[in-house]
Amino acid sequence: MSFLEPQRLWLLLVVPALVLLYVALQYRKSHYAVRFTNMALLDTVAPRRVNWRQHVAVALALLTLGFAIVLFARPTDIVEVPRRTGVTVVLTMDVSLSMDSADVPPNRITAAKETAKEFLTELPPAFKVSLVTFARYAEVVVPPTVDRAQVTRAIDDLQLAEYTATGEGIYSALDVVKQSLGTAAVAPTGKLPAMIVLISDGARTVGRSQVSAAHAAKEQGVPIYTVALGTEAGTITNQGETVAVPVEIGQLQEIADISGGKAYIAQSPDDLLNAYEDVDGRLIYSKERQDATSQYMGYLVVLSLLSTAAGLFVASRWP
Repeated sequence: MSFLEPQRLWLLLVVPALVLLYVALQYRKSHYAVRFTNMALLDTVAPRRVNWRQHVAVALALLTLGFAIVLFARPTDIVEVPRRTGVTVVLTMDVSLSMDSADVPPNRITAAKETAKEFLTELPPAFKVSLVTFARYAEVVVPPTVDRAQVTRAIDDLQLAEYTATGEGIYSALDVVKQSLGTAAVAPTGKLPAMIVLISDGARTVGRSQVSAAHAAKEQGVPIYTVALGTEAGTITNQGETVAVPVEIGQLQEIADISGGKAYIAQSPDDLLNAYEDVDGRLIYSKERQDATSQYMGYLVVLSLLSTAAGLFVASRWP
């Protein structure tokens, strides 16, 4: 256990000192009692033996004192607390043509847009949000901002294009994190107060490898939470032909595993919303060491009541 005021624990030395004093007083009481020849006085000064109730009362009093000193040193505990500032979320969305598939009603891109906007409303106002899209190329549509309306408008205006440059999307998102937090904050170990939420439905077709991008995210301490949006039965119509566009789960799972994030599969708008809610919980709460004195005050009250009751019990000389 850690303490905010550990130097106060030196006061615990008072407890063994009081124990020694109590023992010494008992010895002194017995020693002087034998000098009285009057048996009536002997019974008054030193009863036949010290009642065990007296020892219990003293022990409870010392235990209460010791526990109070420990609380005085302000013990701490690891607790989950909500983050309010200093966090950057990079929403990275696939806008390739396959996102027009209607296997996720009304279609993949519309479901992605609507749930993304709902996700934004759940984030604390001080969180910075950026929007990155990728098809043939990656584009930073909105740099990190707390202006939710700006991000919402940008999401509504997204248009689909050919190809899927997943790796480029991740690299652009990492550049956004660097700009938001500063290069000094980027370290090869630990996690930054930032995350990438990557929504896609297909395998990379152009650009740099998504695997190397995921390793770069891991090195910078930025977890990637991927959402595979769609089903195996997805199709689109391109130039009058029906083209199969089954969802690609394996690549997105690999990205999440490498970067230290988590992968989700969304086959409906509700699935997508549930994935956002899970990501939201991981993002908003962090573990911190805080003063836990108040958590233990109830035990001190109980000890105080027992100690007081024991003292009254002995003082009343109940049999």
